[in-house]
Amino acid sequence: MKFGIITGNVVCTRKDEKIEGRKLLLVQPVDDNMKEDGTPLVGIDTVGAGENELILFVTGSSSRLTDITQDRPVDCTIMGIVDYIEKGGKVIFDKSKSE
Repeated sequence: MKFGIITGNVVCTRKDEKIEGRKLLLVQPVDDNMKEDGTPLVGIDTVGAGENELILFVTGSSSRLTDITQDRPVDCTIMGIVDYIEKGGKVIFDKSKSE
């Protein structure tokens, strides 16, 4: 799993029927210091994530292992919304303080 920030929505008026009705979001990968770490991706949302939230996502074959994405043409799945991160005994991210 990797960290990412939701930076926007992706709207497609036409898409494969296997992903009809699914929300697509723009994901900017970040490291554990919240610094950009790679090229933005389009991810399918399985948890109700929203703009500016810190999320966990997976890519590749792992992205097709959820109930929602199984046997669907996806390569990036948003699997979690991060509440806080503790590293070395210190909280380095706390969602309640970033809102």
